[in-house]
Amino acid sequence: MKTPSQPRAPFLLAVTVLVSLFMIAPMLLSVMAGLVNNYSAGLKSGLTLRWLGEVWENYGGTVGWSLALAVACVVCTVLLGVPCAYALARSRSRAARIFEELLTLPVAVPGLATALALILAYGQLTAFRQSFAFILVGHIVFTLPFMVRTVSSAFQRDDLLALEEAARSLGANFRQRFMGILVPAVFPAIVAGSLMVFTLSVGEFNLTWMLHTPLTRTLPVGLADSYASMRIEIGSAYTLVFFAVILPVLWSLQYLANLIQKRHGT
Repeated sequence: MKTPSQPRAPFLLAVTVLVSLFMIAPMLLSVMAGLVNNYSAGLKSGLTLRWLGEVWENYGGTVGWSLALAVACVVCTVLLGVPCAYALARSRSRAARIFEELLTLPVAVPGLATALALILAYGQLTAFRQSFAFILVGHIVFTLPFMVRTVSSAFQRDDLLALEEAARSLGANFRQRFMGILVPAVFPAIVAGSLMVFTLSVGEFNLTWMLHTPLTRTLPVGLADSYASMRIEIGSAYTLVFFAVILPVLWSLQYLANLIQKRHGT
């Protein structure tokens, strides 16, 4: 017996293709501009890797620092965000709700305003101000709400409340309950939050642009600098370097996250 075929939707397919082309075409054009000798002449000027070499020579250091900052941001937000998420999920006080709203302010406030606040508060600490640690603090302030919100929702599940109560009745102390039962149960949410934090940190520009110094540039800041002060071909080549570095990392992290979620459940 033949199973009924799924109805086709050519209109939806056409809309999907058009939207995809609309979003991808500018990126492809930007990448191609970094692979030609002269952008004004187009492909007729010939292909070259010269601009990629100049980008790596001038901005190669931003790659490692951006990835290191993103990884450090993930580690810090996990260490700070997971306990905070548990406290907010279990508390029913008005103060906890107010704190939760205040925690999300850096997401609603423009990054430049957050950066200015950090400079006013800690800018007089010269060594700190001129280090990547200062940018890391800004990234943590910006990304922590995403980790806390994601993990807090997982902690609020009814089955976890029952498991925690059962462990308490059997004599398990808080550390045993938290590290032995709750954290493994919400591990997929922690992974999802970590992936979100890494993505936001590695691509953050507004806040980073205000906090950086000439010696503490990241990938997005270097990209803006290359477009503003160099030839359009170099800026476009930088875009290609950005994609070449970031996309494999994001795909690998997404693959790892899917494996962890399949193993631990949702």
